[in-house]
Amino acid sequence: MSARDFNGVPPLRVERLSLSESLALPPGGHPPFGALGYGTPDQLAWMPTVNARVLSGAGAMADVWHASEHVESGTTGVVRWRCDGHWMLGAIDLDETVEGAGLSELAHRAYRDLFQSLAQTGCTHLLRIWNYLPRINADGGGLERYRQFNLGRQEAFVEAGQSAFEGAPAACALGIHQGALCIRFLAGRVAPLPVENPRQVSAYHYPPAYGPRSPTFSRAALAEIGGGDVALFISGTASIVGHETVHRGDVRAQTAETLRNLEAVIAAANQRGTARFTLDAIDAVVYVRHVADAPVVREILAQHLGDASHTMHHAVFLQADVCRQDLLVEIEAHAVAGGALGG
Repeated sequence: MSARDFNGVPPLRVERLSLSESLALPPGGHPPFGALGYGTPDQLAWMPTVNARVLSGAGAMADVWHASEHVESGTTGVVRWRCDGHWMLGAIDLDETVEGAGLSELAHRAYRDLFQSLAQTGCTHLLRIWNYLPRINADGGGLERYRQFNLGRQEAFVEAGQSAFEGAPAACALGIHQGALCIRFLAGRVAPLPVENPRQVSAYHYPPAYGPRSPTFSRAALAEIGGGDVALFISGTASIVGHETVHRGDVRAQTAETLRNLEAVIAAANQRGTARFTLDAIDAVVYVRHVADAPVVREILAQHLGDASHTMHHAVFLQADVCRQDLLVEIEAHAVAGGALGG
């Protein structure tokens, strides 16, 4: 059985592994608590995958989560989940062509069922959400599809009495080229501590020019995950200062600006407790709009972080569209460090 901290809560651990390493865990035993796969097979119930092209040289990778060995799995509406009573991983896949509904309606349904699954398992606090939308920047009949998604998502948050503004969970929203609306999420029994970026307007305070409903996420979130550790979940981060895109058309400058934003949000997180995080020691997912830009993005990251850094060694590169048409790169990440939250 997994070790427990002094409150009797099984510590939550995460490791980034190759597909072969993931499938070898644990030798001869039950599958891990859960995982999020990048380029992995889609038939593994414990490892829902991201339907995006992997650009990393190492091929298929996965973020494998470990908690208690006593894992229950179930469904709540359209949500498939795994839960040990303290931590929960969930997955949703909704195909518009099958469901016969628009993206706003599907997002609303998905998040309505998501919140019902949290209530059912008792893991009522979202720590991190990953959203993947087909054709995110396309017109959806007078409203960009990402803005349609934001409309349905925020309505579900408000109806469920969840924090749609201050206190919203960390999240990302990327565009995939085909497939279903995919939502993956991690939840627990204790609310995370939201973190904002002093260089940026909070996403939930964006002006109306960005759509009828603002995006529902915090720039990052901190959570105590047992065993004396704190997890930092960094939302999708791009070349935005204030609320405006900067360095349009320049992938080098956008990548450098994204790194400045990551440094700023990490510095803000370090002020919220005793855990200390650094930019060169995170597990990042780098989303590149154009495949041809991937070597350039990798070059800029290596120049800033060092080719031998933890971040570079563990980074996963994926082809995906970013939530704004003029953004060429986005980076999201997580990290774990010893310490405690200080409010």
